[in-house]
Amino acid sequence: MAEERSRQEAEEHRALMVFNDQENLRMLQQRVVRIQMEKEEAENKQVEAAIERELQQQEFIKEKEREILKLQEDAKNFITLENLDQRIEEALDSPKNYNFAVDKEGRVVKQTMLQ
Repeated sequence: MAEERSRQEAEEHRALMVFNDQENLRMLQQRVVRIQMEKEEAENKQVEAAIERELQQQEFIKEKEREILKLQEDAKNFITLENLDQRIEEALDSPKNYNFAVDKEGRVVKQTMLQ
C-alpha cells in the first residue's frame, strides 16, 4: 500500500515535471519572440530618430543659408567708407520730416496749429 502510493506519487511527480518543462519551454519561446519584437521595435525607433535628426539638421542648415543670403542682401545697403559721400548726398537730397502727429482716428497730421 505504501509502496503503491509512493509509486503513484513518483509517477505524478514525473508527469508534473514533464508538464513544468513543457510550460517552461513555452514561456521561453514566448519570451524569445517578445524580446525579438522589442529589439526590432527599438531598432526601428532608433532609425526613425536618426531620420528625424537628419531632417531637422537639413532644415536648420536651410534656415541658416536663408539667413546668410538675407544678410548678404542687407549688406548691400550698409554705409561704408567707399559709399559714405554718396549716402550723405542722397540724405541731403531727400530730406525727411518726422515731425507729425496721429489723431484719434489714426490719421497722420503734418500741419502744426499756430498759437
